[in-house]
Amino acid sequence: MTMLHPKGDFDLSRAVWQGAPDDGEDGVQVAFVDDLIGLRNAADPNGPVLVFTQAEWDAFVLGAKDGEFDLDVA
Repeated sequence: MTMLHPKGDFDLSRAVWQGAPDDGEDGVQVAFVDDLIGLRNAADPNGPVLVFTQAEWDAFVLGAKDGEFDLDVA
């Protein structure tokens, strides 16, 4: 099955999903297909897939490393 996406076609049949070994079903999984990156909820493998270009993925990873997405818990 191919997901038609404005950024290009993300071919789910060729996706090899990877996640952190200690996340189990609580984390996310990522797959690299051609020049696109897919991200999905490990607990819902048939659910929606976020699709990133390489530039978007790089910006996301850098933001996560810099704490851009950290929640302020009071």
